Amino acid sequence: MIGLANQIAEAASSIRARWNATPKVGLILGTGLGGLAAQIQQDAVIHYSQIPHFPTSTVESHKGQLVCGELSGVPIVAMEGRFHFYEGYSLQQVTFPVRVMKALGIEILIVTNAAGGMNPSFKLADVMLIEDHINLLGDNPLRGINDDTLGPRFPDMCEPYDKRLIEVAKQAAAGIGMSLREGVFVAVAGPNLETRAEYRMLRTIGADVVGMSTVPEAIVAKHANLRVLGFSIVTDMCLPDELEPVDLPKILKVAAIGGEKLSQLIPQVVARL
Repeated sequence: MIGLANQIAEAASSIRARWNATPKVGLILGTGLGGLAAQIQQDAVIHYSQIPHFPTSTVESHKGQLVCGELSGVPIVAMEGRFHFYEGYSLQQVTFPVRVMKALGIEILIVTNAAGGMNPSFKLADVMLIEDHINLLGDNPLRGINDDTLGPRFPDMCEPYDKRLIEVAKQAAAGIGMSLREGVFVAVAGPNLETRAEYRMLRTIGADVVGMSTVPEAIVAKHANLRVLGFSIVTDMCLPDELEPVDLPKILKVAAIGGEKLSQLIPQVVARL
């Protein structure tokens, strides 16, 4: 069996054969962010199936390709579609692309997601800056033998989302007249949505939004000594006393509205880096 470091090297080498620039920023695009991918000055678009050891995205709204080029004049590599624990992948597989982007040269990881809003002051299509997270996936991408060449055995998580980058995002939002929420993201395994009792519990322990991604990528990014900035789009309201059956077409529509906001904001953030 090929070791993780060798798998990373093979995947990175395959990407470099198609695109030889050194990216500064890695971007993970969640649901509704297709418009942002279109803003990238694309030098190469590589389907995940063409990259050694990459999983395949099975979520219908995720294209499953790596977009390489420039955004706001900054070399960037963007995942148009991510992987999830609920798809049956291990968290090591889910986070493998973060390792590869680090090997390509990124220093900053920007991660986005669609999430359910549990803070009653939030509204549909709000964009929330992730200031902290809670891992309720029941697993950890760093579990197992640690490769010290990739990161420390016990990485510190006192600041999983970079405070300086959060300030940059706030300044960029103010510059375009956009309001941002701030709060805590909690990751659950899925794929089912939560019960009323579970939403009450998640809110009680301090979460503002809930989703099924992002936390594993942030953990591995910190392990790899990357600076992380995270955004959630509130695509449905998860208030226990007002809970309604999930309406996926509505969620995708709201995600597109929130995605348009992020498509305006993230290029401004990148330009300030």
